[in-house]
Amino acid sequence: MQIRGQKKENMSLETIREEIAKLVTQYAEEAYKPKPFEAGKTVIPPSGKVIGEQELQNMVAASLDAWLTTGRFNAAFEKKLADFLGVKYCITVNSGSSANLVAFSALTSPKLGDRAIKKGDEVIGVAAGFPTTVNPIVQFGAIPVFVDVDLHTHNVNADLIEQAITPKTKAIMLAHTLGNPFNLEKIKALCEKYNLWLVEDCCDALGATYNGQKVGTFGDIATLSFYPAHHITMGEGGAVFTNNPELKTIAESFRDWGRDCYCAPGCDNTCNCRFSQQHGDLPFGYDHKYVYSHLGYNLKISDMQAACGLAQLDRVEEFIEKRRKNFAYLKERLQTLTDFLYLPEATPNSNPSWFGFPITLKEDAGTARVDLLRFLDQHKIGTRLLFAGNLTKQPYFKGVEYRVVGDLTNTDITMNQTFWVGIYPALGEEQLDYIAEKLEEYFGVNF
Repeated sequence: MQIRGQKKENMSLETIREEIAKLVTQYAEEAYKPKPFEAGKTVIPPSGKVIGEQELQNMVAASLDAWLTTGRFNAAFEKKLADFLGVKYCITVNSGSSANLVAFSALTSPKLGDRAIKKGDEVIGVAAGFPTTVNPIVQFGAIPVFVDVDLHTHNVNADLIEQAITPKTKAIMLAHTLGNPFNLEKIKALCEKYNLWLVEDCCDALGATYNGQKVGTFGDIATLSFYPAHHITMGEGGAVFTNNPELKTIAESFRDWGRDCYCAPGCDNTCNCRFSQQHGDLPFGYDHKYVYSHLGYNLKISDMQAACGLAQLDRVEEFIEKRRKNFAYLKERLQTLTDFLYLPEATPNSNPSWFGFPITLKEDAGTARVDLLRFLDQHKIGTRLLFAGNLTKQPYFKGVEYRVVGDLTNTDITMNQTFWVGIYPALGEEQLDYIAEKLEEYFGVNF
């Protein structure tokens, strides 16, 4: 085999890498050429990834490293993400759902003493959202307590939370719905007043701010997702972040089999006392690498995933601004339909990092949501419901112990009347105009 006239045996590994990189550049130029939009023929998905040459270059470089677990790319990604968020600690996991599992599990650690969440304790949240914001609560044996949501922001109605707090309440765990921050000022104040943990699910909200401060930095611990639909992607992946060093160490333990050892892959004896400690009833000097203090998991990512994510982080500001621009444009275009639709509103004092554009049919809109969604689907416009709608109505929730404070009227409206369409960075005004035009056509509005 020859590459550019050189014999393989005379080429250094570095030269071969350089030649491969050139081929990746050529491939990316061809593979990611812009494709024209054809109204009614080109599918407009509600979400999608936006990747290019640098993501491919990083992933190829990681594969050539053949370091298959977390390595140099993961270390760089964790540092860069922590810097972007303005936090001290960030650890990667293999999904946003795993991030929620790790974040919640960290709060159950016996190392936290009386503040540890125990079986039967209560955690306040909402039923209108994604299941895996709530599932860790149920899986552990704590009790989810649901309050209703606001129809315009699609977040928890913060005015209802205090009446849900009892002596059993240990935490509040909420998502910033579709990138729109919940009322952090009010909820943070309640957590401080009642000594509650605050877990921020930021899986749909990377880069959103409240009073100029990034979401995820108000609570005790927070989470992100890097699934292809999200603000940045590494295929499958997520992150847990915090400013609390104890929670960071505990979260790492739960991620890494529940072990005590915090050595990075390929490293040994970081603590300098690997064989000189007493751990429980184990023999003195038992290898610290095999001491387990938590009922943990294995939720790490590969370095190739981190390599993709690292390239995506270089574009995160661009992606967020495009989402905001698309949201503002579509909201202006849909002002013709306010007799039929509730349009989304940003939480006061926030700057959302929109994941999607939520729409709720008004009670007198004169149509069923399913008929509208079928119409949009026939015209190649993808839609999604607001995830589980009302978790308490889901099949798997039968038999689950939970408590409701007040009623879930707006949660049920969300379940029956709400959906969302895409505004992700690959979409432009041409696609957004088409979405608006088809909605106007459906409701018989012509402007």
